[in-house]
Amino acid sequence: MKKLTLIAFLGLSTFAFSQDVKNSPDKGKQKTALIVPTEQKELDAKKKAAEEKAKLPKPYNPKADAQADIKKLVAQAKKEGKNIMIQAGGNWCIWCLRFNNFVQESPDLKGIVDKNFLYYHLNFSPDNKNEKVFAQYDNPGEKYGYPVFIVLDQNGKMIKVQQSDVFEEGKGYSSEKVKEFFNTWKPKG
Repeated sequence: MKKLTLIAFLGLSTFAFSQDVKNSPDKGKQKTALIVPTEQKELDAKKKAAEEKAKLPKPYNPKADAQADIKKLVAQAKKEGKNIMIQAGGNWCIWCLRFNNFVQESPDLKGIVDKNFLYYHLNFSPDNKNEKVFAQYDNPGEKYGYPVFIVLDQNGKMIKVQQSDVFEEGKGYSSEKVKEFFNTWKPKG
């Protein structure tokens, strides 16, 4: 008898619940109302990002011989007593372009970079993935995404790989965090 009462109660509860959902006139409208603005917001955000990307300088050269370029930078770094800062990414990457522009437009950061580093934009794109070059540095883009930074000493030895998300602040970068990074990895002495 207890089983029969329990089954009857569960059956009636299920029926009552299903009726309540079906009879609620605005349930369907709420779903539609939530989906449309979200999709529109995403489209607006993508459009805005595309407009921003179009305006930013494109420092990555897919046609460059990165291996040869880095070899030349090592020779130059020895002469000038500088380290090499490799910013890996591509012109397709909004955060890569933002970082480049952020450093170039900030006199403090640009001054630290120009005094202490030879700066190189290592391309990663469908046109040129620079697989051999990235393999020498343990493929940091696969681990951390882009941009990713590879710091070499004057002799071309890798001394630091740094993911970029730790520098992010809103839709840009933290000046203090980036400055600290550059100052930490500039040549000693």
